[in-house]
Amino acid sequence: MTDSRRTRIDRTAGPLSPSRRRFIGRTAAALAAAPFVRPPALFGQPAVRPAPGMPEPQFVNTNGIRMAVYERGEGLPVVFVHGFPELAYSWRNQMRSYPAAGLRAIAPDMRGYGLTDRPADVAGYAIPSLCDDLVGLLDALDIERAVFCGHDWGGAAVWAMPRLYPDRVVGVIGVNTPASGGPPPSEPPEEPLIVFTENYYAATFLEPGRAEAVMSRDVRRALEMIFRRGWYWDVENMRGYPPDSAEKTMDMLRMIEEDNYQGELIMPPDVLDYWVETFEATGFTGGLSYYRANMGGGGAAPTGDIDVPCLYVGAENDTILRPSSSDRMPAFIADLERHVIADCGHWTQQEKPDEFDRVTLDWIRRKFQDA
Repeated sequence: MTDSRRTRIDRTAGPLSPSRRRFIGRTAAALAAAPFVRPPALFGQPAVRPAPGMPEPQFVNTNGIRMAVYERGEGLPVVFVHGFPELAYSWRNQMRSYPAAGLRAIAPDMRGYGLTDRPADVAGYAIPSLCDDLVGLLDALDIERAVFCGHDWGGAAVWAMPRLYPDRVVGVIGVNTPASGGPPPSEPPEEPLIVFTENYYAATFLEPGRAEAVMSRDVRRALEMIFRRGWYWDVENMRGYPPDSAEKTMDMLRMIEEDNYQGELIMPPDVLDYWVETFEATGFTGGLSYYRANMGGGGAAPTGDIDVPCLYVGAENDTILRPSSSDRMPAFIADLERHVIADCGHWTQQEKPDEFDRVTLDWIRRKFQDA
């Protein structure tokens, strides 16, 4: 088995534009001078039930944590890696469609989420540590190599995998999140949609306890604000909002508190019920630790060429991770395909599962199954 704790280089920082990285770096430096306050009783094993309609989870020991893993099907293994504030349940549609296509679908609750352990040490949520979690998962399931498919923070982790552990990766599907690297652009590829202030959502997530206080006050309402289509997940809307609005500044905590929700939910009520039940039990600190461990200029993203076949799936109306953010990727990925799903916001595989499956399964068939 591969030693998942071996030495690596080029620690990650996450998928940020240079201007956004500088802004968050300054914010993090200011917060670092403040005393650290950890919200009480948010870590420890959650008292939540397994996700409905999913296979019975198994539990594996990896990189010092106990990880819950849902698995179904046989064939080429595909590991699905979720982001914030998500769960393995984010891949519920793919847990049906991928096995039907002759693939082995594997979806863990990532470190800090759901039925998986939520260590209090924020450093453990850095991307290299998450990659160690995933390598230990492969070892526990006796899998040598897999395709890795990740969304949001999961995308940051799967793009790091072939740079840190190239011998464990068959291919990569990055969903919304681009791989970092390549020459910096001489100018922004398109007009900015967001006015960055100290209340930009990622900056507010860095301060321990601040986002937890807002989100945990009414977990259902917080998740109803986040998991939407339209509203602030719409490019044309964002072009028209006033510069001091919560939407234009992407002040998610203010949007939760203003309680003036627009657009519509991207999931049915029974699915939202499971999300609410889970996060009421676990809190949000585990997921917010991804921001605290990886943002603020504390490390450099893994760099260098990626030598496995890769697919980038973007969404037309993701106003934070815009499809143009993938424009530099051909410079360091020789075998790269890109696809943008129209009329889709940030929650791509949940919002447009049929098109997502069509695009990704076709790519897997052409690259691996027909070989």
